Amino acid sequence: MTENAKNMKNDTVNGPERFLNREMSWLSFNERVLKESDNSIHPLMERLRFLVISIKNLDEFMSVRVAGIKAQVAAGVLATTADGLAPAQLLEKVCLQVEDLRKAQLRQWKTLERLLGKEGYSVVSADTLSSEDAAFVERRFLEDFYPVLTPIAIGPTHPFPFILSGGMGLALRLRQLRGRETLDAVILLPSQAGRFICLPGNKRRHVPLEEVILRHVDRLFPGFECRGAGMFRILRDAELELDDDAEDLFQTFENAIRRRKRGSVVRLFVGDGMPKGLRDTLMDALLVQAEDVVLETGLMNLADLAQMISVAPPEMLFPPHEIRYPERIREVGGDCFAAIRQKDMVIHHPYESFDVVVQFLKQAARDPDVVAIKQTLYRTSKDSSIVKALMEAAEAGKSVTAMVELKARFDEEANLRWARDLERAGAQVVFGFMELKTHAKVSLVVRRESHGMRSYAHFGTGNYHSQTARLYTDISFFTCDPALCRDAAHIFNYMTASARPHHLEKLVIAPTLLRDELLDLIGEEARHARHGRPGQVWAKMNSLVDPEIIDALYKASSAGVQIDLVVRGICCLRPGVPDLSENIRVKSIVGRFLEHSRIMCFGAGHGLPHEKAKVFISSADWMPRNLNRRIETMVPLENATVKRQVLEQIMVANLKDDLQSWELLPDGAYKRVKPGKNPFCANTYFMNNPSLSGRGNALLSGLQPPKLVLRLDKGKKIKGKKK
Repeated sequence: MTENAKNMKNDTVNGPERFLNREMSWLSFNERVLKESDNSIHPLMERLRFLVISIKNLDEFMSVRVAGIKAQVAAGVLATTADGLAPAQLLEKVCLQVEDLRKAQLRQWKTLERLLGKEGYSVVSADTLSSEDAAFVERRFLEDFYPVLTPIAIGPTHPFPFILSGGMGLALRLRQLRGRETLDAVILLPSQAGRFICLPGNKRRHVPLEEVILRHVDRLFPGFECRGAGMFRILRDAELELDDDAEDLFQTFENAIRRRKRGSVVRLFVGDGMPKGLRDTLMDALLVQAEDVVLETGLMNLADLAQMISVAPPEMLFPPHEIRYPERIREVGGDCFAAIRQKDMVIHHPYESFDVVVQFLKQAARDPDVVAIKQTLYRTSKDSSIVKALMEAAEAGKSVTAMVELKARFDEEANLRWARDLERAGAQVVFGFMELKTHAKVSLVVRRESHGMRSYAHFGTGNYHSQTARLYTDISFFTCDPALCRDAAHIFNYMTASARPHHLEKLVIAPTLLRDELLDLIGEEARHARHGRPGQVWAKMNSLVDPEIIDALYKASSAGVQIDLVVRGICCLRPGVPDLSENIRVKSIVGRFLEHSRIMCFGAGHGLPHEKAKVFISSADWMPRNLNRRIETMVPLENATVKRQVLEQIMVANLKDDLQSWELLPDGAYKRVKPGKNPFCANTYFMNNPSLSGRGNALLSGLQPPKLVLRLDKGKKIKGKKK
């Protein structure tokens, strides 16, 4: 080996190059989402949905991540990322990749546009309309849009209007028909009115609203003609700026939200046909530099194509799947508490109904024997049944404590509203810590029973959000284990009274213990491997970023531990590098549902899967923010059926999947996994096979889902063990 080769190898093993860049890894994830729009196994409108998701994801990335890097550059920050990039270097690299991804999105739309056209779906120009269609469009414009639109002249007496992030409009240069007066103006497109007018007829033809406006500009500016026009759209910095010395957290967040709405513009998109003078006017009014202006060709903001998906026929969408309700709860007449008393239970969303979680809290609200309910709320739905149940319980005189996290990005306003409503109903509402974000998903119900007070707990990997529970894969764990319930009570005391627990019996929480516990568990597997026992780790999460955890995994790999990771999004670990990570395999699953559950499995010297393995679910990804700056939980699963379900059903199915999986390569690129002779889709398996812990008497009768066999890279077969 040459000296240069040795140095390169040493850098990869010991230097910053052992880490992949976080931002580039996220962009790679969004590229995988985009590539699903080119996957012919999906129905056509679902392929369009993947394109729309990719575009929305990129907008958020610009508003949050790129805005943050730009702020670092402006502040002169020189500190480097774990992979060795200074902010200015990172910004340049990221912007190039963003532009490549944006161009790929435009190319993919052209492909889908042709395919949709064959099915009778198209976006047509207002200039091509027949007289009959033109008359229809004019009626729609006058009846539905004209009353909503507000034409705004720009000048000394008419300041440029404020535009929210994501706002879009037309910039116009007008001239009097009978005079020399010129006028610059803008017309903002109403976000709630719909982007397209759908023409009548068998074919689904859609006319962009901006073209309809231009066609009728004389109605909005009588006596003027349009001499130049162009579309524009803006994205603003979405970060909240909080006052460190704030005394009233509620008021602080209200003020911060107002400031965010007026955050600096990080991107100005303009139609490539817009006259330069108009473009300069926009740049001056919005305080945008030339490097932050993007020229758009064709239809602007392709995310609005979601309007087509909303009216698509069933045959162009994923076939609906039956969301199951656990038989064990049905067998006890819908009594959640009775079912939980029988034994611990796992609900696997979205394959099993989120209504179980709602019913658990509704039953608690209406049960006269329930005396207290404690609940964390990070994100919840607009018309939340969870919050309504808490309000009902408070109004009934029960002791209700709601830990409402105000720092849930983009949900701050909704959480402020829920906090007000809960307080009015009589609940005790707390907002946690200024420096920590409460990300744990915990419910605790205290009930008076014949032998005294009994507590019931719910721990989740996802939010208390009924809408996302239909789209995200998550785990709900119900238990009345006294130790876990006592630990849950300690956590709530920590959140409400800053009383940091000195001892927890079973739960592990961040920011106090979770990092050390993970390092110990990984280190334990390395010790088993060094002593000739099987060392094995399986883990599933959204993101893997934390350098200390990654280095621990590298060390375990070098000791011979076999590590299989399912990381949906960001992964800063390089797998498969000799002398560093040759025993680590990383895959990403991108499919019908958003993979969101966090699961950790450690063989404990027995390999995986095994009845003596240590299995956990968690609210935390392996990222510095989760381990250092958030309240998170990691919950052990000890009941044999629950452990078997998570280990031998959920994890084996995810590792076995070869129809919607991508393999992470040592250079940071992803390669789509090639399906085997008998292709396996985890989503399909879960949709068709009920999970174990909710089966009730059906499980005792032997009606079990088929056993899964997992064949890893080294050719070793792993079977689910019979009980």
